[in-house]
Amino acid sequence: MGSGVRNPSSGDRVVVAVEGDWVAATDEETGVTSRGETKAEALENLAAALELSERPVREDEDADEPSDAPWLSRE
Repeated sequence: MGSGVRNPSSGDRVVVAVEGDWVAATDEETGVTSRGETKAEALENLAAALELSERPVREDEDADEPSDAPWLSRE
C-alpha cells in the first residue's frame, strides 16, 4: 500500500501502510494515526480521530488532567 491525497487542493497527504494484520493510516500534517482491519476501516477511523483531535477543549474541561486510557499509561 502507498499514500494518497486527502485534500488535493491543500496537498494534505495520508500514508497508508500494512503493519502485520492491521492497516495503518497516518495524516502527515497532524501526525494522527489510526488503524483498521482494512484500508477503508483505517481511513474511517483516521477521519474520526482527526475530528476528535480538532475538537476544542471546553473551558470547564481540565486539559492537563491525566488520562485514564491504558494505552497512554507510562508505567
